[in-house]
Amino acid sequence: MKKIAHPLPFLAVCAAVAGLAFLVWRGIHAEQPLPQQTVAPAQPLDALRVALTPHTGETALDRQIRELQAKVDGGPNRNGFLERLGWAFVAKARLSSDPGFYTLAEEAAKAIMGDAPDDPAALLLFGHIHDAEHRFIEAEKIARRLVAQREFVFDYALLGDALMEQGKLAEAVEAYQRMVDLKPCLQTYSRVAHMRWLKGDLAGAIAATRLAVSAGNSREPEPTAWAYTRLALYQLQAGQVQAATSNTAFALQIAPEYAPALLMRGRLLLAEGRAGEAIAPLRQAAEISPLPDFLWTLAEALRANGGSTEAEQVEERLLETGATADPRTFALFLVSRGQAIGRALQLAIAELDSRQDIFTHDAIAWAQFASGRVGEAQESIRLALAEGTQDARLLYHAGTIAAAAGNPAEALEFFNKAHAFQQMLLPSERKALGQRTAALIGAQGQISSSK
Repeated sequence: MKKIAHPLPFLAVCAAVAGLAFLVWRGIHAEQPLPQQTVAPAQPLDALRVALTPHTGETALDRQIRELQAKVDGGPNRNGFLERLGWAFVAKARLSSDPGFYTLAEEAAKAIMGDAPDDPAALLLFGHIHDAEHRFIEAEKIARRLVAQREFVFDYALLGDALMEQGKLAEAVEAYQRMVDLKPCLQTYSRVAHMRWLKGDLAGAIAATRLAVSAGNSREPEPTAWAYTRLALYQLQAGQVQAATSNTAFALQIAPEYAPALLMRGRLLLAEGRAGEAIAPLRQAAEISPLPDFLWTLAEALRANGGSTEAEQVEERLLETGATADPRTFALFLVSRGQAIGRALQLAIAELDSRQDIFTHDAIAWAQFASGRVGEAQESIRLALAEGTQDARLLYHAGTIAAAAGNPAEALEFFNKAHAFQQMLLPSERKALGQRTAALIGAQGQISSSK
């Protein structure tokens, strides 16, 4: 794949367009009939009943959902309001980390398709739900149908996202470039930032994410909070801890119970060696979003603060739910703990059915290394490193595998790169990185003194 230092020439565009996060309004572009549908036939009446299930909650988004349900139930333009309701459910799912709202969004889309089977707005909603559920191949199929028929910015967002998760970065860049051409906005800048980070361009990722946050506003809390959280993550990697802390606070001001921002606050505190203070935000984040990444980080903070008993309880929950909630991260956790290595390898390899990106190859490499299959691990980590991504965990794994393969100079080079970003690692990983580096340097010293 051709490497690009500045993959998208959008930075010359100065306008900060504050578009809605995922709310795709009917009628912005002329819509044409699409080919035969690939989505399962809907049962419109049943789907409508489910979508109109009475909703509770007191946030602005909760009130918006109830208002839209009332408009769907009692007024004209039912499909238009169903579309808006579906996107409101998507936003609620992302804010609350409750996947049940994706089911409600899907039912809203099915209700639309009961009247109009080839409705592009409903298909786009379906596609984003598939993407959120890691059904990337299905999401790509829907996106390609849409972009073949019309020029709409969020069709290309869906296509780029699905391609990126499958490791098709060159094609994803093309889709994101088309997004930029159509409408530079928060969603565009955020995607470009992530692509630049994947390519090893941290400064470019920070610059693009600054544009993303400048295009956000409190009326779309989830994507704006997400952009601030991503900016904080990139700034932490760049060693800009104070700026990262401020931007995390901005994210939580916009969305006070936003799990990714709470996780980011905990990670910042862990990076500063303040494990005791990290526990509260990490515990809250894990309660809202009990995914492996959240539970694992909480367990690390508890252990680093001497709370091994509670850490074991958190890890027990992770062992019960991790394989279904996020198999790839769970596989990394198992290997890092030296548990069920065979199962970890199976889970990581199974991820290739939906995700062929660098992080899946990294998880496979880590499990292969732990299984003693060092030669295979070398090939897998080579695929993980192919885009030049500067990720501390990936570099730590690469160094460990190189050392096991008998390549100490290469291993030390990877370890040194990982040390530059060691604040991004969990406490146990930082400790292991230091131990492996010291052991490697010690072995090299013994070889030199014996000559």
